[in-house]
Amino acid sequence: MTQETPLERLRRMRELTLLGGGPERIAQQHKKGKLTARERLDLLLDEGSFIELDRFVTHRCTDFDMQDQLILGDGVVTGHGLIEGRPVYVYSQDFTVFGGSLSETQSEKICKIMDQALKVGVPIIGLNDSGGARIQEGVSSLGGYAEIFWRNTRASGVIPQISAIMGPCAGGAVYSPAITDFICMVDQTSYMHITGPDVVKTVTHEEVTSEELGGSEVHAARSGCAHFRSPDGKSSMALLRKLYGYLPLNNAEDAPFIPTEDPHDRCDPELDSIVPADSGKPYDMNLVIQRVIDAGSWLEVQPDWARNMLIGFARLGGRVVGIVANQPAVLAGCLDIDASIKAARFIRFCDAFNIPVVTFEDVPGFLPGTAQEYGGIIRHGAKLLYAYAEATVPKLTVITRKAYGGAYDVMGSKHVRADLNLAWPGAMIAVMGAAGAAKIIHRREIDKASDPKAMEAQKAAEYEKTFNNPYKAAARGFVDDVIEASRTRPMLIRALELLKTKHEERPVRKHGNIPL
Repeated sequence: MTQETPLERLRRMRELTLLGGGPERIAQQHKKGKLTARERLDLLLDEGSFIELDRFVTHRCTDFDMQDQLILGDGVVTGHGLIEGRPVYVYSQDFTVFGGSLSETQSEKICKIMDQALKVGVPIIGLNDSGGARIQEGVSSLGGYAEIFWRNTRASGVIPQISAIMGPCAGGAVYSPAITDFICMVDQTSYMHITGPDVVKTVTHEEVTSEELGGSEVHAARSGCAHFRSPDGKSSMALLRKLYGYLPLNNAEDAPFIPTEDPHDRCDPELDSIVPADSGKPYDMNLVIQRVIDAGSWLEVQPDWARNMLIGFARLGGRVVGIVANQPAVLAGCLDIDASIKAARFIRFCDAFNIPVVTFEDVPGFLPGTAQEYGGIIRHGAKLLYAYAEATVPKLTVITRKAYGGAYDVMGSKHVRADLNLAWPGAMIAVMGAAGAAKIIHRREIDKASDPKAMEAQKAAEYEKTFNNPYKAAARGFVDDVIEASRTRPMLIRALELLKTKHEERPVRKHGNIPL
């Protein structure tokens, strides 16, 4: 029998690494409607760009006869590649190998590329598909999770980190994605939860499935843990590629500039009539955003959660910006707990990675009620205020209609050091609405009137004419200019061009104490 040459052995072993847990388990993965770890990377990365690392790693466990179950790669594919020609480090857990469970050596593979990504200043994308800690390895597996968490925290704000939940992600495994900047989930095939349905049933006597407990709809619409959801694995990889195009490689670089054919000086007459004359009528702020930004560049983040607040990426004159906007079509655009948290974290991401923040404001105030007060709206609303005040990137604010009370201060006002504050002609900047203000200021006069309702209406009209407009704020310099709505796009693009060299010093400190 001919002895195998070193080259033949290498080629044979390379072929083995491509099989993961074997053809039978790959078939089971496909039967569940899931892609394999390598198929996902093929879709995520530019063709032929993936360079794999540590393909021959195996676990070291000798308990429970594990020494007889050695599989090359040990349940995760790691390496680096390109997305639209830009470098990225990646890891993709392989559910066909021990259910993708995390071993000590698997964590070492992941930690190695995390260290490399931080060293060279390149983002990292993790594709999670794991049953959790490898029970056979006990505390070694748990220690591996903690090593990953530590690196996630160390890299936060230095390089962008993205997590895609492609299958199960349970127990301690959920905390790595939670620390990363963005989480994408897949409908019907992915879920995240701290404790599984069996434990929940034992402890709380609730009967619930994994999908009901931590599926994509739950985390995209109810908990706010997920930023994106996709119908399948293929579309999920396409979404990650799109998201990546808005992000810089690290905190010392700018996001990619893409020249646009959409004219910088384009005015849109439709914007002059998009806000209803009746201040109580809703309108869709999405339409405002899409008429101002570069055509087709809107990528909304967390579209299904806290829908009274819009956040997302777009381009203005080819430059990436982060958009924060009240949504008058939902809860009248009020700020509540979830909306405050949603916008605050997004602003902090943008500030960390040199992405200007553009705010479209139409806010009647904070949402009243015991549920909000008991839930800590004071603390959570302060997060949004803190995020705006802390940010040193260019900050531009457009008041489209209402800017009432403390919410006016919070939403990128001049007082939290926005660089440019514009108002549309119908903007109403005041402590509160005219009707409420009239009732307080003229309470005695209204009570004594022969027709209290008529007197209340008269006083409200007087207040609205005198105070409920943008000119009082403009007279104090709190609004830099009152403009025709149609001119919003060219005004913002000109401002971004001027502000690209903005530099702002802050007091030296270890870090602030955000009201978490």
